[in-house]
Formats: sequence, C-alpha cells, structure tokens
Amino acid sequence: MKAVLICALLVLAAPAQATCRLALALGLDVSSSVDAREYRLQLDGLANALQDPDVQAAIFALPSAHVRLMVYEWSGAARQRVLVDWAVAQSPADVATVADQLRATTKRFDRQATGLGTAILFGARALQTQAACWQLTLDVSGDGPNNEGPEPEILRDRAEMVGVTVNALVVGTDTPGAGGTDRRQAEIKELLSYFSARVITGPLAFTEAALTFDDFENAMRRKLLKELAVPAVSSIPQSDRRFAARQ
Repeated sequence: MKAVLICALLVLAAPAQATCRLALALGLDVSSSVDAREYRLQLDGLANALQDPDVQAAIFALPSAHVRLMVYEWSGAARQRVLVDWAVAQSPADVATVADQLRATTKRFDRQATGLGTAILFGARALQTQAACWQLTLDVSGDGPNNEGPEPEILRDRAEMVGVTVNALVVGTDTPGAGGTDRRQAEIKELLSYFSARVITGPLAFTEAALTFDDFENAMRRKLLKELAVPAVSSIPQSDRRFAARQ
C-alpha cells in the first residue's frame, strides 16, 4: 500500500507524456535441460500468474501509468524468440490476450545450450525500445549457469544495459536419483548464489526461487508482485534516471 501511494504521488508530479511506469520483459529458459513438460509449466505458469487477482491489482494500481509486457524464450547464444511482443496492459482483457498467446504457444526451439549472457542482452535491447517508461526491468528465468557465449557479469557496462534492472527466477531441476528434496535444496542454493553474484544487476535487483518447475507459477507470482510494487522514479528526467540506475 505504501509503494502504491508513493507511485500515485509520482504520477501527479510526472510529465503528461510519461504514461508508462514499467516496461517488463520476461525471458524463459528453453535450453537442453528443459523438457516438454517443463516448457509447458513455464508458459502456462506465467499465463496463470499474470491473471492472478493480486498480480492484476498491482498491474492496474495506477490507471494513468500503465505497464507494458514482452515475453521471449531463449536457449543457445544465437537462439532467442519473441512469444509476445510489447503489449500495453491497461485492462484485464489486455492481460488475458497475453495469457492466451502464451497458452497457445506450442512450437519451441530445438533444445540447445544455455546462452544466458546473450539472452540478457536480447531482453535489454528490447527494453531500450521502451525508453519512455519510467522503469526498465528484465525478468530472466533459468535453471542453470551460462555455458555458451559471454558471461552475464561482463555485460553490465554495455550500452544496452544502461537503466535496465535484471531480476532472476532461479528454477531447480527435478533430478532423479538419491537425495530428494535435500539435494534439490542444495542445488537451488548454489544456483541462487550464481545468479545473485553474476546475473542480477541494477537498483533493487533480486532473485526469486522455485524448487522445481512445478513451483514455477507460484514463484513467478511472488516475483511479479515484487516487481510491480517498486515505486517508479517518474519525476527524474530520463537522462538523470538512467545515470542514477548505474550508481
């Protein structure tokens, strides 16, 4: 509630033309470690999370300052594909259209390596086309470290990354064999350390975790609520906002 009140005050002080408070790009991992079932859990889980009542309340909390959404999938360094191009989310019908597109998507890349660095650059470049928005946020999901292309941490000073906050949803794998939940918890802890140190970047950047893909929807819901609750610094001129984001 406090965050929404702060946002509302900023809306009143913002220039009339600044009507987008958040551009949110969501990148889904479809690399070789993700099977067909896990692929569906991601797409359907994101669709369901976007239509969750609490998430929708956060999306529509500021009618005069909307949210824009874009969804893509990624695998190897040369493999990224837009599933939902930039869509303005101003009504439940707008969000339903995005969710329907995700549920209707069946074709996917052949399983490839994990090009996490280039996946982040792809999302950041897409966000730069939405520069009028007060916040540029990349929500990247993954179940393993980068193993093809540039490492994510060396890209933080690239021009494409200016003003972009990168958050991460880390997904544990349902690894067969001994260990069960204890083993998955150890694996997710290791992945969280990797993503926290080498992937996320920007003011208030954070990681969220799903123990397995079965928990993806719940984890995505938690993550979206955090991202949508962050106040937009809309009264700062674009050039100053981008400079501040680098500090």
